[in-house]
Amino acid sequence: MTGRVQPVLAGVVTALVGFASSFTVVLAGLRAAGASDAQAASGLLALCVACGLAAAWLGWRHRIPMSVAWSTPGAALLVATGPPPGGWPVAVGAFLVSGVLIVAAGLFPPLGRAVAAIPKPVAGAMLAGVLLPLCTAPVRALVELPLVAGPVVVGWLLLHRFARRWAVPGALVVAVAAIALTTPPAGLTGAALVPSVTLTAPAWNASALVGLALPLFLVTMAAQNVPGMAVLVGYGYRPPFGAALRATGLASLLAAPAGGHAVNLAAITAALAAGPDAHPDPERRWVASVTAGAGLALLGLGAGVATALVAVAPPILIEAVAGLALLGALATALASAVTDPETREAAVVTFVVTASGVTLIGVGGAFWGLVAGCLMLLLFRRRPPADGPEHPAPAAPEQPVPAAPGQPTPITPDQPALAAPERSTRGS
Repeated sequence: MTGRVQPVLAGVVTALVGFASSFTVVLAGLRAAGASDAQAASGLLALCVACGLAAAWLGWRHRIPMSVAWSTPGAALLVATGPPPGGWPVAVGAFLVSGVLIVAAGLFPPLGRAVAAIPKPVAGAMLAGVLLPLCTAPVRALVELPLVAGPVVVGWLLLHRFARRWAVPGALVVAVAAIALTTPPAGLTGAALVPSVTLTAPAWNASALVGLALPLFLVTMAAQNVPGMAVLVGYGYRPPFGAALRATGLASLLAAPAGGHAVNLAAITAALAAGPDAHPDPERRWVASVTAGAGLALLGLGAGVATALVAVAPPILIEAVAGLALLGALATALASAVTDPETREAAVVTFVVTASGVTLIGVGGAFWGLVAGCLMLLLFRRRPPADGPEHPAPAAPEQPVPAAPGQPTPITPDQPALAAPERSTRGS
């Protein structure tokens, strides 16, 4: 009996941590893109259901714990970009295009390889620039609302020290308590606590396709799908990358008209379902990912309550909780950006341009940061001398960077983990 219950409990924990850790980021992103409170609640509900369906299908079909989540960096990108020209319908159109690109990457491997060919320091710097505005929110909240934000930050620090996975959910609980103590009961009067699906007819324009749809696709692929696969490989699985992209891309297309921005493989919470804590037998851990999907779909029913709390709370407080949730992602992105001295300056240029939030010809800073970084790499790329040494030393094979104790070993680009599954999967 214990063997059957353990993966189910792990899945419940995965769903709770995944939802509570970043739903504030999602709501902040959707509202920044022009969604009303009802449209934002619809988007959160659609994302929960779409993630649940994709996780259930992938886990049951392949018997691998392939956890699915919404794109948290993608939501941060929406905050950094702001409303596109044309408003919310154009944002929905960009969500659809991003979903189409994810499906295309699953159908046509060269497209996925093209995304992987973007230099990692530049991609990391672009992500860091996208995350920076939200990650500074806790500092600004401490200055503007010290009595409210102070307990939130202290609670996060204590839990981060002693129970890291619960740090952000714990900070959220403290924030909800602070909102309840400082907001009159009449503040929730008239709020739609039960979410409903609000469909939006999409619209398109060139600036949104270049400045929002393309960066959303790139951020989702580079910061979620590829790391999510790396976690699974680190735990000994050989998941089918193409099938995962097709499933999550279709889920993104399903969620987009209702306001969902992007669905992808989980990167942050993937280890909760794929690790030994989910079940000693790796063949049984897929139950945890399916349970997590079902749990996330059920948690979507609370999207109305979550949106109502966000609506009555001070915006800087919600941004502070979102920023705390993204600090780990920011640290990883910065480390990836500046590790290599050869590309450090190009990465810094990418980071600065992206973080500046500039908009040129209707296109946001994330795209221009990517362009600036790639141009810097081309401009200052070192060419080998015309008269090279007669006997050049052979290049050392690339070795994977050792993982921290207790963490899965990351993969390198030359490993075949993302190409074809070596592990037999049911029905494959």
